[in-house]
Amino acid sequence: MRRRTGEAPAVPLEPLIDRVRHAEVPLPVSEELDRVWRRMREELRASSSETTYDTWLAPLAPLAQRDERLILTAPAQVRRWLEERYLGLISTAAHRAVGAPVTVELVDEGKGPVDAAEHGAETPDGAAPAGRLNPRYTFDGFVISAGNRLAHASALAVAEQPAQAYNPLFLHGPPGLGKTHLLHAIGHYVRAYAVELRVAYTTVETFTSEFVAAARQGDFARFHARFRDIDVLLVDDVEFLAHRAGTMEAFFHTFNALYEAGGQLVLTSDRPPRDLGGLEERLRERFKCGLVAAVEAPDLTARATILRKRVRLDEVGGLSDEVLGEVARMVPESVRSLEGALIRLVAYTSLTGEPPTRELARRVLGGLDTATDPRARRPPSIEEVKDATAEAFDLTAELLEAKDRRARVAFARQVAMYLARELTGQSLPAIGAAFGGRRHPTVAHACRRIDEAVIERPEARDAVDNLKAKLTGSSW
Repeated sequence: MRRRTGEAPAVPLEPLIDRVRHAEVPLPVSEELDRVWRRMREELRASSSETTYDTWLAPLAPLAQRDERLILTAPAQVRRWLEERYLGLISTAAHRAVGAPVTVELVDEGKGPVDAAEHGAETPDGAAPAGRLNPRYTFDGFVISAGNRLAHASALAVAEQPAQAYNPLFLHGPPGLGKTHLLHAIGHYVRAYAVELRVAYTTVETFTSEFVAAARQGDFARFHARFRDIDVLLVDDVEFLAHRAGTMEAFFHTFNALYEAGGQLVLTSDRPPRDLGGLEERLRERFKCGLVAAVEAPDLTARATILRKRVRLDEVGGLSDEVLGEVARMVPESVRSLEGALIRLVAYTSLTGEPPTRELARRVLGGLDTATDPRARRPPSIEEVKDATAEAFDLTAELLEAKDRRARVAFARQVAMYLARELTGQSLPAIGAAFGGRRHPTVAHACRRIDEAVIERPEARDAVDNLKAKLTGSSW
């Protein structure tokens, strides 16, 4: 929607609006990076809808390319949203444009070459190669509540005394509640106050990719240096080790080498070690040998505090505590959902010029009132996921349980399994049992296939997003 003539936007989001309307502002880049960027833009246009490209991807601009890293700038107000929702799509486009694997990093607009280097484009001599730490994810920026007090305290203890407090530290909880925030906060703290220690952050997906590359090349020296010649290893999403025999073997030996050398390990997962199906027992035992701490959903007071901090960090004006309190009340699921709702409200007020009020928040965010919407209080069941998916694909729920291998049925079944894994909190064996008694490796395979499909195929991404919105009662 266009902003009404003569009205100033209630919330300053002009950088995003200007970039969307006028495409991108060219930055001085090398000829090679310019060629790569032109190819990337073509890939992004081809693999996303016109609305998605114009609204979210057009504002991106190239900044630097060094070694296997490509650094892009994004509007500060939406950079985290882009990282969480579209980084996979952007990375796939970069891979195709470059013709080789490349790590894409997003930084706020206005970053110069020195800032880009600080975000991982180059590694100082003597420092361990490491994944980029999000500058927002610090202990100062973490909001403590009853549901995460133990996790926060144990993470801070580990940061202050690596390998002396709790080793390993295993943080678990549903997506979007702050596990990754604490992981990055530990990394920032150690780098600030124990500069002699080497820190590396990785996800299991990155660990797997680098292990596969090392195996193909027959050269594990760089792989071992990346993950073993360090003092603190921070690993996100260890649940994705399940059913990957080679990666589990590599991770087991990495864990042992670091632990025996006195290194600190911090791991995150969506479930506690005992519930990690498809994982070798020896890994589960090692995960349990330190401290296991849960990260649970923040209460209403904590959610409002999170929003106030986000508004202050982003220097967003015009949002009163009353409005933020309404957003916090309507979005109880996770910190990530909170921030997504805030971005939506900010974007809407900027595009329309309407002042942000409690009534507008209720209208824009779809009325997710915990008092009236039962889905805001509980996740959907597997049966509800099956029924919704079958309806969306014009099939019967019985077909999703049958051994029908037709492409349309198989894809719908995989989508339903993926959503059941994402939304219900049920284990892989439980999901498999609900889909005609299938084994949990089949469910894990389906989840990986849909993960790939939502990155590579816009129609798959739209189908999954629409179903997720329907099942959670959210329009995000």
